[in-house]
Amino acid sequence: MSPSGAAGAGRLPPPGGSSGGSTTGRVGPGRHCVAFLVYDGVTLLDVAGPAEVFVEANRFGADYGVRLMSPTGDDVVSNLGFRVAVDGAVSSEPAVGTYLVAGSGLFPRTSVPRDLASAARVPAAGAGRVGSICTGAFVLAAAGLLDGKRATTHWQVAHELASRCPTCTVEPDAIYVRDGTTYTSAGVTAGIDLALALVEEDHGADVARDVARALVVYMQRAGGQSQFSAPLQGPPPRTPALRKVTDLVTADPGGSHSLGDLARHLGVSTRHLTRLFHDELAITPARYVESIRFDVARAALDQGHTATEAAARAGFPSYESMRRVFARRLCMSPTAYQRRFGTTRRTPTS
Repeated sequence: MSPSGAAGAGRLPPPGGSSGGSTTGRVGPGRHCVAFLVYDGVTLLDVAGPAEVFVEANRFGADYGVRLMSPTGDDVVSNLGFRVAVDGAVSSEPAVGTYLVAGSGLFPRTSVPRDLASAARVPAAGAGRVGSICTGAFVLAAAGLLDGKRATTHWQVAHELASRCPTCTVEPDAIYVRDGTTYTSAGVTAGIDLALALVEEDHGADVARDVARALVVYMQRAGGQSQFSAPLQGPPPRTPALRKVTDLVTADPGGSHSLGDLARHLGVSTRHLTRLFHDELAITPARYVESIRFDVARAALDQGHTATEAAARAGFPSYESMRRVFARRLCMSPTAYQRRFGTTRRTPTS
């Protein structure tokens, strides 16, 4: 718990803090109003995490006022079953400085209700900047607020967002994306990353750094969403020949899988094999082999194998070649990845 907040149960109190004055209700002159759109089923952490960042920033000289809005002005029930008190309906909210739409596990399993999409447009029209947390991007997309823009969402549903908003360029590996005055963030805790970026935009790096330290979070985490994603998965290739090659690589990642070797295995030209990979998987054969080896190595690290063992199991020619792939894909070394994701247990200090 941060120095400025307190936890409760049952009915969630409006976000506020003992330092920096009240942050809810009426937003006084000069205050930067941060308004969250909430609704039944909203993910509580999508609201509480970013809100805590703005409230904490008030301890370091910022002047944010946080408001919660629902489509009708009625209180809502979060995904955890807690009732969340709101400050009013979107139709009664004056122009806000920052307008954020929280996500929900309901999306993308179901389509965004028309009344929710319509409600999302109301404050967006007058907001200085508009953003979403996690699957809140689906609400923005349904409201037409992501048309022609770059955006991101949780890596597990990025493909669905791209399908629902074909004019939007979805960046599945980004922690957050800014396109003009529109901001979208990745899954759940990435809303904290986005809020810190907004604080830095408003008040500079020093204030954002102070907030990050107070909340004991990274000011900017290394890498993108791929460091949290599951191993490479996707539909099998439609072409039997290409499926034969991908099955071969998956079954024996450490085998000899040069472009020439794979082409000879199928009895086709290297140009034809490259075209098959490009047309069906949008990747080169070499990158596909690398992806499989990367996933095998990451799984080995997760299981507790050393980096050298992981490189050998995955078929990398050397540890150094594996390290270069990890650095390019995750912006960290295999050893750093294992420290971060291998266990939640901390080494005791003397």
